[in-house]
Amino acid sequence: MLVHLGISNFALIEHVEITPGQGLSIFSGETGAGKSIIINAINLILGARASTDLIRTGADEATVEALFSLPESAAVQALLEDMGFPFDGELLIRRSIFREGRNKIFVNGVMATLGMLAKLGPVLVSISGQHEHQQLLRPDNHLYLLDDFAGLTPERERYNANLQSCRRLRRQAEEARSAVLELEKRDELNRYQLEEIEAASLAEDEEEELVRERRRLQNAGDLLKISAEAYHRLYEHSESILAQLAHCRKQLERGADLDPTLAPLLDTLLEVDAKLEDAAFALRDFQNTIPLEPERLSQVTDRLEQIHQLKRKYGCSIRDILLLRDSLAEVSEDLERKRKEAAFLSGKADTSMDELSVEAARLSELRRESAREMESRMEQELRMLHMEGTRFKVAFQAKIPDEGTPGKGTALNRHLPLDGPDQVEFLLAPNAGEGFRPLAKIASGGELSRIMLALKTLLAQSASVETVIFDEVDAGISGATAQIVGEKIKALSRYHQILCITHLPQIASQGASHFLVRKDLIGTRTQTSILPLDPESRVKEIARLLAGREVTPHALAHAREMLR
Repeated sequence: MLVHLGISNFALIEHVEITPGQGLSIFSGETGAGKSIIINAINLILGARASTDLIRTGADEATVEALFSLPESAAVQALLEDMGFPFDGELLIRRSIFREGRNKIFVNGVMATLGMLAKLGPVLVSISGQHEHQQLLRPDNHLYLLDDFAGLTPERERYNANLQSCRRLRRQAEEARSAVLELEKRDELNRYQLEEIEAASLAEDEEEELVRERRRLQNAGDLLKISAEAYHRLYEHSESILAQLAHCRKQLERGADLDPTLAPLLDTLLEVDAKLEDAAFALRDFQNTIPLEPERLSQVTDRLEQIHQLKRKYGCSIRDILLLRDSLAEVSEDLERKRKEAAFLSGKADTSMDELSVEAARLSELRRESAREMESRMEQELRMLHMEGTRFKVAFQAKIPDEGTPGKGTALNRHLPLDGPDQVEFLLAPNAGEGFRPLAKIASGGELSRIMLALKTLLAQSASVETVIFDEVDAGISGATAQIVGEKIKALSRYHQILCITHLPQIASQGASHFLVRKDLIGTRTQTSILPLDPESRVKEIARLLAGREVTPHALAHAREMLR
């Protein structure tokens, strides 16, 4: 609730402080005294745009300060924590506007922005005035009023959250399908290249080995001739090197007998003889390994040509080709993964949409059930507000055509709208025998005030806002109707703190407290003040509202009677 309101250098106000208290607080005064200044000041606290014209003449800045006492509420607590404001049950908002157009805003001592105030406003104060009456004329708002009455706002918000989640899934599924289509455009060429490379069964060192093998195959005759000649001279010839070396060895053996100093040379010859003999046998074995295979040469040549062709197409080396193969294989695997992902997301989106369409149908069903109750209770409230014979109707229209039961492919499934499938409009038949028509076409100012009051009464127990301000609630009414309206507002004050600006004594007499808005000429300056009235002053103000400028003893007596 609003505990305290301070206003300084604002319009015609130099400085006032108001402590409304619980229940119904009445604000009355002469026409033009400045009652609307209160609304303008509170709107500043709620984040409204400010004009420097509101700064009192001669002042450099205007300041409005409001202290709210708020109940423990998870929603309010979360909102304040999200904005970074400390909170211990009280909320102090201070806003100053300066001649040069600057604003300074503080919430519990922490600097804030207009956007933050705009978010806080709806949980602090509800102003029922000309603006809200215009909102009532807009069918776009009627669905939310019905949901508030039915207690379906959490269900609608949950549905909207699920709808956003569902739409995200649909977007993800579409993006996955697009990625699959993009990969599939290149997939045929990729698969051809991958199959060609894999069919070749390349090994990284294969080309070097094949080049060496082809060289041997191409020079097999020369290699056989060279190795045979060397073997012949080393071993087979009667005058072979090994035969001559054996003769030398025998001579040295005789010499070593004569002179032992030749013995080391004999050992050297023995080593040379063994090595040459090994070399001769190696040459003999080498001859057996020389491939005289024209078919193999053809195979090697063809294989090298295949490798050459692959290198021309896919890379400078076998290593490059194998890296490309791995990359193509990854692309192929990625395509398969994306196909599975797209199928999974598509299925999940379809399932989510199916579930959401059932949720939408259920929300619509609950709304239609509540609409019948709302119609009955609104007509009852309107009768009590002297609108006898008035009929009230909650008209439904589908936002989209209903093309089947919820499920894949239905219009409901494909195009589920925000807030559910219902378009709601309040219709009124003010007189017996007349048909229903939109509020904007038939409701007068007085009727709108009473319709809004009836709605406020219905929503009183479910509404979360503690402070409600009525401005122009008495437009177009008088007499017994005004008395009923006053009693209704007083009844509302059991659930809310009510601030009511009125010029009707029937309403003003219902207040728990009463403030007089007065405009005085002090010196050469006009000044608006807001004064709390004591019991006797209140009697005089009610009498003034009854009688006008000249307060008579009869008016005073009537005022006392009304205040009993």
